[in-house]
Amino acid sequence: MHFLNTILDILFPTKCILCGKNDVDLCVECLKEAPEAMRESPKWIFPAYDYRHPVIRKSLQLLKYKGKRNLAKVFAEIIYEKITEELSDLSVLENFTNPILVPIPLSPKRLRERGFNQAQLICEEIIKINNKRNNLNIKLENNILIKPKDTEHQAQIKDRRARLKNISGSFAIKNTEENIKKLKNRNIIIIDDILTTSATLSEARKVLKQSGARKIIAFTVAH
Repeated sequence: MHFLNTILDILFPTKCILCGKNDVDLCVECLKEAPEAMRESPKWIFPAYDYRHPVIRKSLQLLKYKGKRNLAKVFAEIIYEKITEELSDLSVLENFTNPILVPIPLSPKRLRERGFNQAQLICEEIIKINNKRNNLNIKLENNILIKPKDTEHQAQIKDRRARLKNISGSFAIKNTEENIKKLKNRNIIIIDDILTTSATLSEARKVLKQSGARKIIAFTVAH
């Protein structure tokens, strides 16, 4: 597989989808030129970009459906900057310290189909960035929040009430005593790729709160 990927890289070299820079699917410099998310969202959710922008929409689709995993590194750089910025205030004003990073999980069926969880990839890249810069006291927990129930794609449901019904009860805490202890009175940062109506993030937040988490905020690539 590695040999095949090498051949494909030679025949079809990776280039930034915007500026054409070699060896990246989307460079950080170009991504920073995309418009910020301006649509209203809950105060505890911090989206980075406007999903309606063609570059943002295309790059997220490449990550999720075309397996362009390197894009997770680019998105992680941007989200890491936003987390650092927000925590500089929250850590002082609301004692939001030592947070746990929790990716929105995929159902087992969706994970098998896709082969990876894009939110988890972004989280892993955030941790790599932090290991190099050591700016934040954050820890990644991949196996606390799970999604045992497979649901219809939220993006395919137009009605908000139907979205809420679709996602209701779809998340759970992996039922171990260790996970309950990890959540008790801990601050949580949820990571997801796209914010639409906030139904998914709100359901995840509810489940984490019910299991003892203290304060929960969320960051997404786009809204």
